[in-house]
Amino acid sequence: MTTKNPSPKLQSGTDPNADKFAFTSENYRWVLIGLGFIVVGFLLMAGGGSNDPDVFSEGIFSFQRLTLAPLLVLTGYVIEIYAIMKKTKD
Repeated sequence: MTTKNPSPKLQSGTDPNADKFAFTSENYRWVLIGLGFIVVGFLLMAGGGSNDPDVFSEGIFSFQRLTLAPLLVLTGYVIEIYAIMKKTKD
């Protein structure tokens, strides 16, 4: 006595979406762009110290460190969210 599988999706090799990935190459491209923004933002925030601990450096209050770098990091995170949420065209 043979029993048939009632659901064709449970049979091996019949699910058409079984070999597809969740992300396409375009998603990965956006992920890399977002990571680039984040890395550049953190690199711009780095530094500003002084070799002599008794000397105060005004460089830590520059536009680059206080405004530009955090905006780049925030933009990178927004791009990452977009890259994850972007649907494929299929």
